[in-house]
Amino acid sequence: MTHLDTPSVLFVCVHNAGRSQMAAAWLSHLAGDRIEVRSAGSAPVDELNPAVVEAMAEVGIDITDQRPKILTAEAVEASDVCVTMGCGDTCPIFPGKRYLDWSLPDPAGQGVEAVRPIRDEIRTRVERLITEISARREG
Repeated sequence: MTHLDTPSVLFVCVHNAGRSQMAAAWLSHLAGDRIEVRSAGSAPVDELNPAVVEAMAEVGIDITDQRPKILTAEAVEASDVCVTMGCGDTCPIFPGKRYLDWSLPDPAGQGVEAVRPIRDEIRTRVERLITEISARREG
C-alpha cells in the first residue's frame, strides 16, 4: 500500500448476513471514502439477518441495500486487510496481506437484544482498525 492508494478492508464471515455486514457498514460510516470496504461470506445466505438490519438502523445506519456476497479469491487479493469472523480456514491466503480474526458471537437466529452488544463490539474494533490503518499510512 502506497500513500497514494486508498487502503482496502475485506470483512468475511460464513453467511455475510450479520457480523461482516455490520463491520463493513461501521467502517464505511466511520471512515467514509478514506478506506475502501468489502464484505463477503464463505457460504452466503439469501438475505441479511433482520435483527442485524434493525440493530444498525437503531444507530442511524441503513444497510437494507446490502446483499450477502460470495467470498472470492479476487476480493481477498484486492484487499490490504482481511478480517475473518469465524471462517478463517476458508479465506484464501495471499502474501503481503494483513489477516485478522475477530472472534465474535454469531447473530444468526438471535433477536435484536442479542445483536446490540455484538454491534457495539464491532464498532469498537472497527474504530481501532481505522486508527491502526491511519498510523500505518502515516508511518
